[in-house]
Amino acid sequence: MNSKLFSLNCAQIENMSTTENNDLTTREKGMIRMRSIMDWGMGIMWTSMGIFVIFIKNINKDLAARYDDSTMKVFGAICIIYGIFRMYRGFKKNYLKER
Repeated sequence: MNSKLFSLNCAQIENMSTTENNDLTTREKGMIRMRSIMDWGMGIMWTSMGIFVIFIKNINKDLAARYDDSTMKVFGAICIIYGIFRMYRGFKKNYLKER
């Protein structure tokens, strides 16, 4: 009994997701694709900048001498967290759905 109910619920969920995707116009699909690519790109850039800022002493000693080490590490960690968030948002593609 429970397995029939479970398979029925899975089929309903699958139909709902394909129906939502089919309701989008070509313009909306293009916008979602563009924003997803932009989120992935910006996520990679923010994460790279965070890694650069954390390991700045190994890369550029002149620039590292200007700023406090702990401040740079905190800023780098914030950049990495924000970059991961942007990549997650690009993966989810949850742009036009009602909240």
